[in-house]
Amino acid sequence: MGGLDGPTEGSVFIDGADISGLSNSELAGLRAKKIGFVFQFFNLLQNLTAKENVETAMMFSGVNEKTQKEKAKGLLSLLGLSEKLNAKPSELSGGQQQRVAIARALANDPEILLMDEPTGNLDSESEAEVLDNILKLNKDGKTIIIVTHNRDIAKMAAMVFEIRDGRLVDDGKTK
Repeated sequence: MGGLDGPTEGSVFIDGADISGLSNSELAGLRAKKIGFVFQFFNLLQNLTAKENVETAMMFSGVNEKTQKEKAKGLLSLLGLSEKLNAKPSELSGGQQQRVAIARALANDPEILLMDEPTGNLDSESEAEVLDNILKLNKDGKTIIIVTHNRDIAKMAAMVFEIRDGRLVDDGKTK
């Protein structure tokens, strides 16, 4: 869905356009502008601070440096990390690293957020706060796609697709 790999069958459409045939450069541009990723294992750059990790996402989209710094600070504060702006990933807990990853995904104000277990490493209080922010983003018009094993999180979704043994299923029956 995010254009990181091509489909083995069929097509992927974003805003009515088939992205399956785009070049690597065109896909990179699409991802930078329209899609935010939150990976299960954070994928933070270890030699950069939390703020710099968020700024990096905007740098690749051509956002000016002053805006990068202000927006990164604001996003990290929104996610409860205002005290950790200058901390490197090794100085952060797993939950804090995940929140940096979420801030990075939001940096370019994407229309689509693809999230792989976005709260998997958070305590219950942090999980509730992050889920509340995700739900607000969805109400504000962002498309949110969450991959999760957590049925409580799945129950919050407007639509749920279940994949079992590599197949899309509906009510336990293969489509």
